[in-house]
Parts: sequence; structure tokens; C-alpha cells
Amino acid sequence: MIRGNSGSGKTSVAHEVRRRYGRGCALIEQDYLRRIVLREHDSGAPVAPAFIVDTVRSALALGYHAVLEGILHSRRYRQPLLDLLAGHGGTAAVYYLDIPFEETVRRHANRAAHVTFTPEDMRGWYAERDLLGTPGETVIGAASTLDETVATILHGSGLATRAPATPCPVSCPRCAED
Repeated sequence: MIRGNSGSGKTSVAHEVRRRYGRGCALIEQDYLRRIVLREHDSGAPVAPAFIVDTVRSALALGYHAVLEGILHSRRYRQPLLDLLAGHGGTAAVYYLDIPFEETVRRHANRAAHVTFTPEDMRGWYAERDLLGTPGETVIGAASTLDETVATILHGSGLATRAPATPCPVSCPRCAED
């Protein structure tokens, strides 16, 4: 699980973790499931926390390793995430990218992907050091580079030494891109 504020780098890190691991690792993105699949705002009585946790459980049950990434604010997601961790019989690792607000805005301005929100929006979403408080939660600070952060996650989660549960049956150009 990779959590952090908007602009903290969690999506870039999660994509790189999966790319380096290869097939057999499901990438579950909070923004995609909540915004695109459900078209849900992060307010009211949301469906997203249960839907996201169920998606992770499904990937795990099908033999995939899973990387869940998102802001995943503790006020709304803490209990479902703690239930997910408690119910998972395998290795689980939780990482929080603890990046100061000013740095998240700087990173946001340098994003390659088109985004439709402003630094003012980001200020409204920012939650300082929004930890889950689960044992072993690893906090990664702003000084950690992308490569260092990815290496920390691959080694700390055990993915660096685990064989893919669903290896690619052939070597194809698409797998080389992932």
C-alpha cells in the first residue's frame, strides 16, 4: 500500500514498482476506481472504500501481488484498510510518502499528465502526516529519490525476491513496455 497527498509521487512510484516487478502484480489506483469507474466524489456515504478493498482482495485471491496506491485519507479509509490488512494472510507493507505541501505543489506543476486541479484544490485535500498507525508503516520523506523509494518498497515488501505468481507465458513487446 502506497499512500500520500496529491503530488507526493505515489502514482509514479506505484507504476515503477509494478514495472520493475513485472507481470503478476496488480496495480490498483484509488483515483481510477473512485473517479473513473464509480464517478464518485470523496464525500457523503462513499462506495469507494469498500469497492477498492474488494478489488485488492480479488486480485490477491486470484494469485496476484497487489500494489494499492492513493491518497486514501485515514478519516474515510482507515478502517477498511485495517480490515484488509488484518484479513490478508500474506505479507503486507504500508508506505506513506510524507512530502511537505510546497513540494507537492512543485511536483504537481511538473507532471507530464494533464490534471484538472489547482494548488488551491490540493491545499483543501492536504492532510499532514496522515498515517494509518499500523505496525510497520514506513514513512518515506521528500529527500528520497524515485529510485530510492521504489527500491525501499520492492525490498521492504519482499517483492524484490518474490517470483511473479502469474508469469508471462511468452516474451512479448507489450510485457517489455510494462
